[in-house]
Amino acid sequence: MSIDKLQPAPNQQVGVYTPYYPQQAKRSLLPYAISLYQKGVFEGKRKIEGGEGIPFVATWNVSTLPADLTRCRIQFDGNNELSYELTLANFEFVDFLIEVIMNFKRARLADFSQTFYRKLLRLDE
Repeated sequence: MSIDKLQPAPNQQVGVYTPYYPQQAKRSLLPYAISLYQKGVFEGKRKIEGGEGIPFVATWNVSTLPADLTRCRIQFDGNNELSYELTLANFEFVDFLIEVIMNFKRARLADFSQTFYRKLLRLDE
């Protein structure tokens, strides 16, 4: 499913997440991010400077509460040896999905942010 074809999630599902996003720019994309979150899968391409992008598939468990934990697994290039996993609160993961949508609208690139990858690879620990 393409990001530009996402339908907004119903207001009742969005409402429980709204307090976690005080910025208006993020709030306006929240219904779409929750819709993407509820799919439990996202296919994209990691941009590599000076080279071809690497396709990936991200999958995660879906829950209804913002404070529940989400375990996200990303597999690059269809290779099990290039799989990574992280666990974080739903509202944090949805925030990363908001960034995915923002990035897609800006650059037409379906990819996570640099901040997400730093967390995934535990570079800031």
